[in-house]
Amino acid sequence: MNLDTLRFANFSALGEAITDWEVMVRNLQELKDKAEKDLKAKADKANWAGVNATVSREFIDKTSGEFIDAHTQANTIARVLADTKGELEDCHRQLTTAIENGLKKNLTVLDTGNGTFTVTMNIHPDRAAKGTTVPEHSQQDVDGLLNEVRHILDKATESDNAAAEALQLITDQAKVGFSSADYGDGHSAAKAVKDARDLANLMKTKGDGMSPEEFDRLNRGLADHQNDPIFQEEFAKILGPKGTLDFWADLSDPSDGGNLQRSRHDQLGDFQKNLSMVLAGATHSSSPGMRQWEDDMIKMGDQRISTRGTQVYGFQLMSNLMRAGSYDGDFLDRYGNALVSTEEKMKLPDKFWSGANGGLVMPKMNFMGSEFGRDPMTGFMTALSERLDTATQFFNETKPQDNAAWVLKDRPVFDDTPLDHGDGNQSRDATGKALLAATTGMNPNDPDARYVEHTAAQRHALDHSLKVIADAGDNFAPEMRDDVAKALVNHGDEVHNTMSALADDAKDPRQLDRHNLLEVSKQVSRDQQAYGILNDGLNREIVKDIYNDHPGDPKETLLRAGHTIGFLEEARYQALATDKRDPSWDAKWLYHGFGAAFNFIPHVGDIVQRGVDVVTYQWQLDEQKHINHDFAAENSKTFTARENQLQSLANVWMNANPSHQGANPYTITSEIDGAAFDGNARAKGLAGQQ
Repeated sequence: MNLDTLRFANFSALGEAITDWEVMVRNLQELKDKAEKDLKAKADKANWAGVNATVSREFIDKTSGEFIDAHTQANTIARVLADTKGELEDCHRQLTTAIENGLKKNLTVLDTGNGTFTVTMNIHPDRAAKGTTVPEHSQQDVDGLLNEVRHILDKATESDNAAAEALQLITDQAKVGFSSADYGDGHSAAKAVKDARDLANLMKTKGDGMSPEEFDRLNRGLADHQNDPIFQEEFAKILGPKGTLDFWADLSDPSDGGNLQRSRHDQLGDFQKNLSMVLAGATHSSSPGMRQWEDDMIKMGDQRISTRGTQVYGFQLMSNLMRAGSYDGDFLDRYGNALVSTEEKMKLPDKFWSGANGGLVMPKMNFMGSEFGRDPMTGFMTALSERLDTATQFFNETKPQDNAAWVLKDRPVFDDTPLDHGDGNQSRDATGKALLAATTGMNPNDPDARYVEHTAAQRHALDHSLKVIADAGDNFAPEMRDDVAKALVNHGDEVHNTMSALADDAKDPRQLDRHNLLEVSKQVSRDQQAYGILNDGLNREIVKDIYNDHPGDPKETLLRAGHTIGFLEEARYQALATDKRDPSWDAKWLYHGFGAAFNFIPHVGDIVQRGVDVVTYQWQLDEQKHINHDFAAENSKTFTARENQLQSLANVWMNANPSHQGANPYTITSEIDGAAFDGNARAKGLAGQQ
């Protein structure tokens, strides 16, 4: 900063700007409060359906979020400007005092341009007026004034630069909309930038050869800044895509001489999480630098990264840094499409990822669990399940390739937990969770997630996935059965409507493909836990339908209940026929509650819930009888072990319709039993068994 700039500074214009921003903050606070407490709160409570439930709710949620971010950004700008003004005014006062003190010693300070200045004698004794005594000064006085002024200008320059950099970074964060970066002053943002550069350069220059103490400082720094947008972006840009992959490859390879795997092995899981959180946050910036970072990272996915002992692929490394945090949706979608495209070109990606085709020993690249992290789909799907709209988009995309067909049906997998025999495949498990997110609009990793109305895109994801899974048939992955069961009961209205349908009806928007639904229900029923989730969830849907649906003839809800039970029973017997000696079905009935799947079902009122409890209890008794008596799939015995459940449904129906003429327990039970047989026969027909 030039001397005269600070010396003759007029801060009134800056003060007016701050006042304007503070007024803006107050106005935005009011709008933010209205958006949160009025608009969004009412939208969350509204019982909307159809297009209104999707388009309107999404618009309100997005608008509310923009008001919040707008308030945050305006508040940050106002605070940075106010803090900077205060610091510059303080520097101005210090400079004025220093110059005045210098004049008392016959010293003056002159601006020489470009941030330079000089200290010189104010009045030469030879040119002083007659009788005027000129104060004396020493070289020490000159040097002291010089250093004092330089220190003041340095502070002013630092404050000015910190504010300018902070404001630029904040505005660069969002190409459209507003930034959520929240800082109290320019120095906080400047410190975030400095810390980011220091830690990123430590990783670039020393890699896993850094000392344990340096690693501890790095890990603490990432943990402290894992929610700091400016730190996240600067760190990612300085480290760069190649620096990120090189570091993780070196850290994962125990043969390269680094000692962190030995000295800090127990901390590597936390470090992986912290690094993932920082990189995930960085991808939300819309700055040109981060857009380039994302493009370059995707391009490096199919490239091999060499270490001393092996070679690994960029996708393998980066996917292990996706196991924590929330990545930007656009980046995830492009990354996922590139990963699927690469795997399809490989044809047998399991051989490449495991190193089976090249003789290379792939190192353990994951420290957040028992799996080795060699399969890049696991980390990617873990990240995808956190981004609900992106998950829906990914499973709906059929160009340039059909993503759902690849990850649900065609993709070969391998054992990525060779030290843990008998466990399931983690990539398939992660894929099931991502599918659940895609079809329900709920985060499968959030125990507090609540049911939301479905969008057209989520319904399409369900339809498309059902077809793919049905095409896979008995080759469908067992690890995904429970997640598919949750998806089906989340769409319980459509599933019950379809299972109880008398024929295909292209004009019925709620009807799914009946053939696909039967095959998928069969695959789900091959696992006792998944079967339990499906039946338990549909018990709730059936009872809710009996109480809340009001067709022209109330008997429709009774008959639909029977048809759906018949459909479910056929799916179960087809599953048992496929796995004749499955010990999980031969032993005992192990399913004892809805548990984690409960959140995926719409809430029902107290009266409906009491009916659900009764039906569910009787169904549980029937299922145990199934196991105890080893019922075969014969028409004469098909519903012997469902009679308690059907009887309880008949009772529920009579309670819900007390004024229905001619209704008595015998006739109503007989009618629902007949509907169950009819539904079972129709399901057999769909399977081609009649």
